[in-house]
Parts: sequence; structure tokens; C-alpha cells
Amino acid sequence: MIRGLQGEYRTVSTRDEPVKAFIPVPLPPKPSIDWSAQLREKYDRALLSLGRLDCISTFLPEASIFLNMYVRKEAVLSSMIEGTQSSLSDLLLFEMDQVPGVPLDDVREVSNYIAALDHGIEQLTDGFPLSLRLVKDIHRILLRNGRGKHQSPGEFRRSQDWIGGTRPGNAVFAPPPSDQINPCLYALEDFMHDKHEYTPPLLKAALVHAQFETIHPFLDGNGRLGRLLITLMLYEQKMLHKPVLYLSLYLKANRKHYYDLLNDVRLTGDWEAWLSFFCEVVIKTSDQAVDTTRRLFELTNQDREKLHGFGRATASMLKVHQVLIKRPLVTSGILVKEIGILPNTANKALLKLQELGILKEITGKKRNRVYSYRRYLKIMDEGTELP
Repeated sequence: MIRGLQGEYRTVSTRDEPVKAFIPVPLPPKPSIDWSAQLREKYDRALLSLGRLDCISTFLPEASIFLNMYVRKEAVLSSMIEGTQSSLSDLLLFEMDQVPGVPLDDVREVSNYIAALDHGIEQLTDGFPLSLRLVKDIHRILLRNGRGKHQSPGEFRRSQDWIGGTRPGNAVFAPPPSDQINPCLYALEDFMHDKHEYTPPLLKAALVHAQFETIHPFLDGNGRLGRLLITLMLYEQKMLHKPVLYLSLYLKANRKHYYDLLNDVRLTGDWEAWLSFFCEVVIKTSDQAVDTTRRLFELTNQDREKLHGFGRATASMLKVHQVLIKRPLVTSGILVKEIGILPNTANKALLKLQELGILKEITGKKRNRVYSYRRYLKIMDEGTELP
């Protein structure tokens, strides 16, 4: 449905240049969403795929362990959309304090993303509402170090920003002036809390994400935080019992279409086209996550079967394998710390796992060796390849 311009422009000056800043009208869309048969069918499919993902993450053995890696993969992908050059292996090495050759600023940003998500989930689990206060707290963590640390972490911007272009005069889009950020966000918070009318959770997540990206309330980190909000909203609304929906892989592959649709919403009010795309993202992402979880489950079961029949060494090798599911890059020291086994036992287990083809040593060193659960990592790495 074409509703027309979803807001108004105000000409402001920034860096001595005039720019037309866009101030969106509050949600929900008016007229309300036109539920064509095609859109309703896609929305129902998205709900079904989301429910299947939630069931697997809740009831499949070891799904909660796989979640550790899903979070890290999403952090890499979401940051990659914003231009970082950090890989999943870079992040894992950083977390192990094994960082030679790793782009530190990039990997710190990825690590911040994980900490920000963890904080948000923890607060929601404790009953804290998803509010502007929590959004600012999450943003503070997201930008607490790395390149964004000088971009007012945890504070709404006090200056005019623009998106695209080399200067305000040739910007692709200019979000609301700073004096309109609070009114826009207060209206968005009211919508999130169903203050005026109830909105189903998945529809709400789609609308809020688009509106948040239009408001663009921070100097940096808006894209990453906007994607985090989707998962946090669905978790708060009990659509997900674990934070397992991560959309950045599909958005990375369809980045131009994603940005074009967000802009079309502002200019034409075609919320239905945006919602159709959002449902497609949820369907593809959920189904892919289910398939990835199945493949990881099959791989880890197959490898676990190889570890029986080694006498007394079997128990320690099984414990090492369990650590590998959480940490597909490990050292002997990590195993000693996490399992409580002796260094000699850890080294023997690692060598045996290497002989079985489960692990591969990746440093070539005689000391401080790093072992990779390579087939596991290969599955998780899909879609995170650096350009």
C-alpha cells in the first residue's frame, strides 16, 4: 500500500551546509497494515519457522551450547555489515588472548556486540523492560572500546547526522534533528509497550526496527543496535525462549535491497513491502539455523562415537570434546582450566583427537599450540567469509 511520505522534512544546517532532515510520524502505520492473502501467508510461515527454531533451541540436547557460537557468528556478521574486517576465528583467538595478526579494533567491536547482547538478555530475564534506558545501556557496552568509543557511547546524539555521501550536501538520508530525537523515541517506546493499542510481537519487531533505523538516535552503532533490538523484542515477548534469531547473514547478502526498502518506507509508506521482506528474512534465517543446528548435532555425535574404546582415556577425551563444542579453538591451558585435568592429560587428549582427524593444530609451534575443531568451525563459518 502506498501511503505517501511517512513524516516531514526540516531543513537544518550542519557543517555550514543545509540538509533536509527527516522526522518520521509515530507508529503504527496509518492506514493499518493491508493483510493481503500473500502477505498473511508469508507472515504465518515466518511464525511457523520461528516456532520451529524456538523448539529446537529449547529441547535439542546441546543446543544451548551451540548458542554460544551462534551469538559469536551473529556478532561477526552484524559488525561486518558496518565495515569491520574481523572473522569468527579472529574473535575466538581474541577471546583466548591469542591475537597475532588480528585486527584489534575490529575484533573489540565484535566482542562488544556479544557483551551488549548478554547484558540485554540478562536485564530482560530479570524483569527489566525493554526501554530507552536499557537501549542506552546496551549502546554504552556496544561502543565502550574500539573505534566507536569516542562517539558518545550510551548517549543520544546532540548533533545532526547523515547517512551516505561524503558531506551533508550529498547525503543519501538525514535522520531527525537532535531536538526531535527524544519525541520520536518516546513515541517509539510507547508503541513497543502497546500503550495505545496491541501489536503482535513479530509485526512489532519489524516495524520498530525500521523506525529505529530512521530515527538513527546515536552517532554510531545504530545498525548493530537496531538488529539486536529484533532479537531482544522477540525474547521479551516470549516468542523466543533463547536468543537464537540472528538476521545479519541474510541482511548482509541482501544489503542493498534491505536499505532500499527502509528508504521506500519513509518515502512511500509501503510498510507491506518491508514486512514481506522482513518475514522472508525470518523464514530463511530460522530455517537455516535449524539446519545448521542439525548438522552440528550430527557432527558432534559422530565425533563423540569415535572417542569410545580408549580405556581410561575415554572419559577425559569426552570432556575435551564437550569443551570443543563451546570453544572450537582451544589450547592445553584452556582445557586444564575448564576441566581440571592435568596438563599432560590434556596434551595427550589433544594429540589423540588430532590423530582421529577431529582436531587440527594451526600454529605450527612446539609450545602454546592452538587446536581447531575444523569441521565444526567450517559449518559455523558459512556466510562469514571476508570479502
